[in-house]
Amino acid sequence: MKNRIAFCLSDHTGVTVEAMARSVLSQFPAFEFSLIVLPFIDSPEKAQAAAARITATPDALAFTSVTDPTLRAILRESGVALFDLFELIVPAVESALGQAATPHGGQTHSMTHNYESRMDAVNFSLALDDGLQPQRLDQADLILVGVSRVGKTPTALYLALQYGLRAANYPLTPEDLAHPKLPEVLLANLPRLRALTISAERLAAIRQVRYPDSQYASQERCRAELAAAERLFKRHSLPVIDTTRMSVEEIAARLRH
Repeated sequence: MKNRIAFCLSDHTGVTVEAMARSVLSQFPAFEFSLIVLPFIDSPEKAQAAAARITATPDALAFTSVTDPTLRAILRESGVALFDLFELIVPAVESALGQAATPHGGQTHSMTHNYESRMDAVNFSLALDDGLQPQRLDQADLILVGVSRVGKTPTALYLALQYGLRAANYPLTPEDLAHPKLPEVLLANLPRLRALTISAERLAAIRQVRYPDSQYASQERCRAELAAAERLFKRHSLPVIDTTRMSVEEIAARLRH
C-alpha cells in the first residue's frame, strides 16, 4: 500500500475540510493517507508558512477551505497541488443562485446551531452520563441505552456538540438485564429511548483494553449481556442501531433522523 500525506488547510477549525478530504480519499484504497490539519490560516504569513511546509513534503496533496481569495492565491502561487473547496464548488452554486458569494471565514459553524445551545447540550450530556441524575431524563431529547462499552457516551456527546441535542445515556447493568422489563425510569421515557448494540467479539475487544483478561471482557459474558439487552429492546419495541462497524459520526447521523 502506498503512503501519501494530505494537508487540510482552513481559516477556521479545519473540521469541514478534513471531513471532505477523508470522504474523498477513502475512494482510493490503494493508498494509505496521513492527514495533517493546518487550522486558522488567516494571514499571508500563515499561508506562506503552510505552503512552504507542503512543498517541502514529497508528493503531498492539499485540500483547502480557506475563504480569503488573497490567501488562496498565495497557496496556488506556491505550486502546491491544491484542491480548493470554494473554487471547485462555489462558482456552480453562484450560477444556480444568480448571486455572487461573499467570502467570510467560519460561517459553517455559525450555520449549524447556536453556540450557547450546543454548550448547554454538552453540559446536559455530561451531567446525565452513565445513568447519572435519572430524575432529569424527562428533559432529554434522546436517551441512549445499552450494555457497558457499546458507544453510548461518545455518541451522546457528539450529538450534543454537533447537533445541540440534549442526549442522555443509561447503561444496562447485569441487575437490569436480569429483569424481564426495562427499569421504570426508562419506561417512563420510552418514546425518547434509542438502543445501541454491537457484536460480542467487538465488545469483548473494547472491554479487554479497559480490563484485560477479566470476566467483564470475556466473550461469554459479552454474548450473554447483549442477548439479554436485545430481548429487552424487542419487548419494548425500541429502535436499535448496531454500532459494530460504525463511526460515532455515522451512529449520530442515524439517531438524528
